[in-house]
Amino acid sequence: MSGKHTTEQQVGLYMTNRKTQTQKVSAARAGFSERTGRRIEKKEFQPTKGQKRAWRTRTDPLEAVWEPIVLPLLRSIPKITAVGIFDQLCANYSDLFDTRSRRTLERRINHWRQLHGPEKEAVFLQEHIPGELGITDFTVFNGEVTISGIPLPHRLFHYRLVASGWAFGQVVYGGESFSALATGLQQAFRASNGVPNYLRTDSLSAAFKNERERDDYTLRYTEFCRHYNVTGTRNNRGVAHENGAIESPNGHLKSQLRQALRIRGSNDFATRNDYEQFVQEIIKRRNDRKIDQFKSEQRQLQPLPVYDSVNYTEHVLRVSSTSTISIKRVTYSVPSRLIKNRVLVRLFDAHLELFCCGTHTLTLERVFAPKGRRGRNIDYKHIIGSLVKKPRAFRYSILREDILPTEDYRAIWTHVDQNLPADNACIYIVRLLHLAKNADCEAALGRYVLSQIHSGAMPSIIQCEDRFLNKNVRRPELLVHQHALSDYQSLLM
Repeated sequence: MSGKHTTEQQVGLYMTNRKTQTQKVSAARAGFSERTGRRIEKKEFQPTKGQKRAWRTRTDPLEAVWEPIVLPLLRSIPKITAVGIFDQLCANYSDLFDTRSRRTLERRINHWRQLHGPEKEAVFLQEHIPGELGITDFTVFNGEVTISGIPLPHRLFHYRLVASGWAFGQVVYGGESFSALATGLQQAFRASNGVPNYLRTDSLSAAFKNERERDDYTLRYTEFCRHYNVTGTRNNRGVAHENGAIESPNGHLKSQLRQALRIRGSNDFATRNDYEQFVQEIIKRRNDRKIDQFKSEQRQLQPLPVYDSVNYTEHVLRVSSTSTISIKRVTYSVPSRLIKNRVLVRLFDAHLELFCCGTHTLTLERVFAPKGRRGRNIDYKHIIGSLVKKPRAFRYSILREDILPTEDYRAIWTHVDQNLPADNACIYIVRLLHLAKNADCEAALGRYVLSQIHSGAMPSIIQCEDRFLNKNVRRPELLVHQHALSDYQSLLM
């Protein structure tokens, strides 16, 4: 038919029929004219569609730059991109080639690399045996989550059983420390009710010294793996796709969290616990879709040991004269009775435990300092007994803003500082904090005083004590039994 190329299949069909039929019949069966059949037999037929031409239809726009400029760059810098070469040509050789030929340059470079370029690294698909491999990673979640309007920087600990796809996750507020890794893994093992044979991570400094290629596990991670009878492995440093079974799910989990936050209509939560429960609900939804595969894999997991492994680090510190200790760039206040004594601190991922003379003395919420800065966790109850004896020290104390427990007390201090003499302002706020501790009424006292200030009548300390201190001591009722006089007579006999 006119305007259409003759294909190889048509030629084959024509030649087959030509063995027993005339040119006219064979050409008709092949779908072209008798004249085309005569040309085929004389080997004068047109090239079939898709056959490469032996001639150019236009002038090569890269002829002046390809061999002298582009090829040397490709050979000397294997990782250079086509865009990088194009920018170089436009900047220095725009008079030698058509700057509109970027796509031509990209296709030419791609073709050259297919024929002469360096070898690429192949990816090998893996067979995942149930119960064989668990994989874990930390990933930063930049979802702009806030707690009562305050941004919440955090990351997610993510653990996954590779064969079934069952996952465990939790919110981590600090870095990728050993305590965060050990705590997350212990809770993941407990949630799955079993331990895999192998545990894969990337090159976490919490688990690996990263000084040699082999046998560079940290002592704590080695003991952790021995306790759970699991063999620790890692991917090659800098090769993220070797952890593809967790890297890709990281992205899916974070994407699902963002979508759930959009549906919720707000990124703000009242407390950290509310946000953590929200994350757990998202992970539960993902696991519900894999429940059958998980139950099958769960039967292949190793049993849990009787006791958990150590998931903390120990530090021996001396309490300073300011009734504080400092650890991981964060200053914590402790009861003043511990001043100048040594205490043992067990540093967990979410809290600290203090031991004095082998006895557990105090538990503190852990605070994480921003990178390059220091943090503080000051509880006024630890030092208010000393401060009430010298209240004027409050004004210029470097801990002043941290001593005030809430925004209500900060607003009260701003008011009294502006409206009372300097000494009287210090005495008022210190005695108010002392009352809050003694009456155990911190929140209620702060709300009461601030509401009175807003109404224009700032209450005195005596008025606050009358309202919040229970001064009416109830006298015990004594029941006295009066014995009969005859009972006393028996004593004389």
